[in-house]
Order: sequence, then C-alpha cells, then structure tokens
Amino acid sequence: MTDEPFSFEVTIAAPVDEVWGALRDPELIRRWHGWHFDGLDKEIEVIYHQNVVESAAEHRLEVQGGDLFELTGLGDRTRLRLTRGPRGGDPEWDAYYDDITEGWITFVHQLAFALERHPGADRRTVFLSGAAVTPVLEAAGLAAVAGLPPASPYELEGPTGETLRGQVWFRSANQVGLTVDGWGDGLLVTAQNPPSPANPGGTVMMVLTTYGLDDAAHADLESRWTAWWGRNFPEVPQGEQDAPAG
Repeated sequence: MTDEPFSFEVTIAAPVDEVWGALRDPELIRRWHGWHFDGLDKEIEVIYHQNVVESAAEHRLEVQGGDLFELTGLGDRTRLRLTRGPRGGDPEWDAYYDDITEGWITFVHQLAFALERHPGADRRTVFLSGAAVTPVLEAAGLAAVAGLPPASPYELEGPTGETLRGQVWFRSANQVGLTVDGWGDGLLVTAQNPPSPANPGGTVMMVLTTYGLDDAAHADLESRWTAWWGRNFPEVPQGEQDAPAG
C-alpha cells in the first residue's frame, strides 16, 4: 500500500467538449456509468452532482471524496486523467478505497466505449458479482485473453454455449474488457478484485453491456449468464459487499 493517490489515464477518440458533456449530463451518464438497477439515477446524482467542484472552462471535475477528473483536448481526441482522493479522510470509506478504485477503472473504460463505439445510443446491462472462490476468467473459459494486448482479436466459446468474438478493449491489473460482436458490438468487463478491508475474501464481477437486442434476446442472455454465474460464484456475505452511502 502507498500513500500516493492512485491515478490513471485513458485517451478517448472524442473531442473534449463531448467527453465533458458525458460527465455532466445525467441522461448521457446513464449511457455508460455502471449498470442498470433501481437506484442508478440516485447514484448518478450523488456522485456527479452533489458536493462536487467543477470548472467547465478547465474541464476539471472533483467529485465526492476528492476524486478528480481532468480532461485535456487533443484535437479530435481527449486525454482523461482520474486521480483518486487521498486515504485517511473517513475510515469507513478507506475500507472501500481499493474497491472504489476498481469501480472507477470500469466506469472510465465504459465511458470511452460508449463515446467511441456507440455515441448517442442507449444500452442494456447485466451485472454479476460474487465471492472470489475461483479466478473468473478461468471459470468463464476466457483465460486465453488475459495476456492479449488491447485491440487484439479473440474468438472463444463462452461459458453459456455461445461463441464470443471481438477484440480486447482494455486491460488493467485486475480487469479485462472485451468487445462482443454478438451483443450488438457490446462489452464484457470482468474483474478479479483482490482482498480488501471491506471484502477480505476478494470479489469477482462481470458487467455485460448490450446494444440493439430485442426484449426476448436480452432476457435469454440475462437468464443464461445469471444461471451460470449462480452455479460458480456464491454471493458475498452481507456486510462485505456494499460501500457506505454517500
């Protein structure tokens, strides 16, 4: 563990004003942030509009806890730098520091994907999480993609009987993002979160993002993946899964 705040950068193939708008307009944020659940609108309001400090002229946004977005225009591209707020302000939140960091990594890459591949489009999501009883990529039959660099093509049999093909969207220390052609050029994010004070056993997660599937096709996908997940990953014990409310 280091006292230096965690930071990372992503370059997005979209102009800086477009990226800034996607960070400020709640309707646009819904197209990339996290996954759909009953409290998504409230979560967006709390994170991006309550107790924030922003400078539209400088394209800087500091959200709750001191996490800082800084956008730099690079012509038709934008460099987004996210710096986590320092530890030590609230012991309850500090216990979730690493989990929140992993969440930001997922969200920023979802933002880039939405703007680059599906500008102006709505999505549907499936969210799966559980205890890290086994490596998630191995359980899903996707271990072969773990060492591939971004933009590499892949084609594998998924755990629910469908062929998954596309390219590696991103890799980080604990996450892999894959585009999935058969989900309307969708996105599959897998995360193997290491043990933390909030989750001593570690957690695993998948976010499935789809575009253009009709109700029946999306319901079938959700049913198949949820059933597979339930056979492989138990729920995280109550009290080890939810960050404290803002």
